[in-house]
Amino acid sequence: MAQGNGQQVHVDRNLALELVRVTEAAALAASRWMGKGDKNAADGAAVEAMRRAFDTVAISGTVTIGEGEMDEAPMLYIGEKVGLYARAGGGPEVDIAVDPLEGTTLTAKGGPNAMAVVALAQKGGFLHAPDIYMDKLAVGPGLPDGVVHMDASVEENLRELAKAKGRDVSDLVVCLLDRDRHREIVKRCRAAGARIMMLSDGDVSGVVAVSQPETGVDVYMGSGGAPEGVLAAAALRCIGGQMQGRLMFENEEQIARAREMGITDPNRIYGLEDMARGEVMFAATGVTTGPMLRGVRHYGAGAITHSIVMRSKTGTVRYVEGHHNFALKPAAFTA
Repeated sequence: MAQGNGQQVHVDRNLALELVRVTEAAALAASRWMGKGDKNAADGAAVEAMRRAFDTVAISGTVTIGEGEMDEAPMLYIGEKVGLYARAGGGPEVDIAVDPLEGTTLTAKGGPNAMAVVALAQKGGFLHAPDIYMDKLAVGPGLPDGVVHMDASVEENLRELAKAKGRDVSDLVVCLLDRDRHREIVKRCRAAGARIMMLSDGDVSGVVAVSQPETGVDVYMGSGGAPEGVLAAAALRCIGGQMQGRLMFENEEQIARAREMGITDPNRIYGLEDMARGEVMFAATGVTTGPMLRGVRHYGAGAITHSIVMRSKTGTVRYVEGHHNFALKPAAFTA
C-alpha cells in the first residue's frame, strides 16, 4: 500500500473515499430497521450491503476483524476475501476490519450513536484479535507518552491525567460502557471526584471520543469487545491519542484459540501500534444520531448520510455529507 511514489499516494486517497461508500451502504441498509425491534435483521442488512459494496472497491482485501468465523457468519467472516480483485488477483493487498453495525440493539430500539465502521491497513497491519473482551484505556492527543497506564490504579491515572492537562480531577470526564462489571471503576472514579459518561452500547465511538474535544470525554476506561478495540485503535492512529488494550481470557480454550491466531502472551498489554500498524484508514457512517455522527435521514426517494473518514499517513480527518438519490443509485448501495 505504501510504496513511496506519487501514483500509490493517489490510490490511497481514492481508497479513503471508497471506504466511505462502503460504510454508507451499510448504514443506509441498517437504517431501514431502525426502531423495529429486530437487531439481527438490522445487522444482517448492514452486513449484506457492506459485502456487496466491497465488491466495487479496487483492492484485494482479507477480513481480519469481522462477523466471526466462517461457520458462524455467512458474510464478512474472518479470512474472507473481499474487493474487486479478491478472486482475480491484483490491486493492493490489504487487511480489513469491519463492524457493519456497531450498536445493533441501539438501532433496534431507535437509540442514539449506532454506526457502520470499517478500517483498512497494510497486509498484516491489524492485530488478529479473538472475539473476547479486551480491557481498554485511552486518552486524546497532545499528552505526554504514558501519561496513563493499564497497570496503574484508577486513582493514579486520573491524578496524572489531570496534572498533564493542568486541571483538577473533578474536571475530568470518564467514558465507559454501562455494565455491571464496571461498578468498581465507576465507584472509584466518583470517589476521586471525576465525572462519568456511560454508554449503553458502542465502545468504538466511546474510545474515539477521547480525541474529539467537542465530546467532552477525557479518558476511556473499562472492557468491551476486542475486535472493537482494534477498530478504535485504527481510528486513534489517524486522529491522534494513546490507547492500551489487554485481552481478557476466560478459560484455557480461549488462550489456545488465541495462540492459533498468533497471540503468544495472554497477559500482554497492546499499544496503538501493536493493534494497528503501518498506514491505516478509518471510516464510519452514522445510522442513528450520536455525538460523533448524525444518523441517516430519509426523504422521499433518497436519504442523507453523515460520515467521517481519516488516514494515518496525513492525519487528515474529513466529514462527508452524502445526498443519495435512490432513483439513480446502484441497488447495492440502497438496500
